[in-house]
Amino acid sequence: MVSLKQFLAGLAFVPVVLSHPPPDQHSKIAPKVIIISMFGPEGEAWWGIPEFDVLAHNITVPGLSPLYPHVHCTADKVICQLITGESEINAAVTITSLAFSELFDLRSTYFFVAGIAGVNPMHATTGSATFARYAIQVALQYEIDAREMPHNFTTGYVPQGSLAPGQYPQSIYGTEVFELNNELRTRAVGFAKNAQLADSAAAQTYRANYLQNSTHGIYQMGGSPPSVVECDVATSDVYYSGDLLSQAFDNTTTLLTNGTGQYCTTAQEDNATLEALLRAAVHDRVDFSRIVVMRTASDFDRPYPGEDAAYHLLYADQAGFEISIENIYRAGIHVVQGIVGEWKETFSHGVKPNNYIGDILGTLSGGNPNFGPGRILALEESGALLTKRSRSVLSKRWSNRL
Repeated sequence: MVSLKQFLAGLAFVPVVLSHPPPDQHSKIAPKVIIISMFGPEGEAWWGIPEFDVLAHNITVPGLSPLYPHVHCTADKVICQLITGESEINAAVTITSLAFSELFDLRSTYFFVAGIAGVNPMHATTGSATFARYAIQVALQYEIDAREMPHNFTTGYVPQGSLAPGQYPQSIYGTEVFELNNELRTRAVGFAKNAQLADSAAAQTYRANYLQNSTHGIYQMGGSPPSVVECDVATSDVYYSGDLLSQAFDNTTTLLTNGTGQYCTTAQEDNATLEALLRAAVHDRVDFSRIVVMRTASDFDRPYPGEDAAYHLLYADQAGFEISIENIYRAGIHVVQGIVGEWKETFSHGVKPNNYIGDILGTLSGGNPNFGPGRILALEESGALLTKRSRSVLSKRWSNRL
């Protein structure tokens, strides 16, 4: 997540390019890697680098963001990049438009989500490169203002269809949790660990507060230098901050992943991107096992002990934005080059997952996710299996709310 000032600054990085169709109208573009950026500075991290020129071709794709209407590709079209625009709606529409475009053949393409995020100081620090197995749509809940919540509630967020925080949601939408290819993540992390991550004196000074003011060393990782970390990403359109909300969404992550997910980074797009790719995978347009989600940490999701929450969100100079943008490139370039460089030996054939991949509904394989209430119950609670029993349950549930 980034501040308004940083977003406005990012608009200055959007290139002015002449849109033109690919030279060969009779063959589809089949990239080996597509880098998915979410806003200007994330995209600009890949421009003007020595390894490749991703602006060699600029291809207009109907349905992409009006701010970022082009897919950028190298001269040989092996590596491409696009910018979705920030938030879930922008990401969903852009990725759907790409996945169903007749300009591309994406069946063997690796999708590399590479953006910045807030970070939980219990698991990582600013500048770190994190790689997710799970993406959790933490804010897809009922909400009441915390000032009006019952005295025995710990948060104003209540899972949908339930009656109190901490209860498993009784109403499933299908986008709550996605699980990605863990074997591919392991390989991506191995590539990224070859990077020398950027840091700064200002970032070091700010993060030292998490060591000096925390009890029992719970923020040891927050006060450490940037590193490459395997941990999961929370999705919320709301740019939230503070101890209470962060703890609430940490609990939501644990709840929705049956205790296997680790709440670590906070972003605005990933569940939307993954839902669009999943729907494309249903139609064999993409391979859902070929997705990597990397988020570099730009700011902490909560203040250090003793710091005011509003000051932390609105005024504190955490000095993480610049190094997080730089580390998109520093860590990400090793992932991109690793996939392309080992294409023939490994990646052209795909990396076989050793875990379940897909959504909470078991959409892709028809199998049973190792999170959530189980495929059949999830489908029933989503309304996809509206049996006589489920109609009765839904009717009773809604009558209890009246």
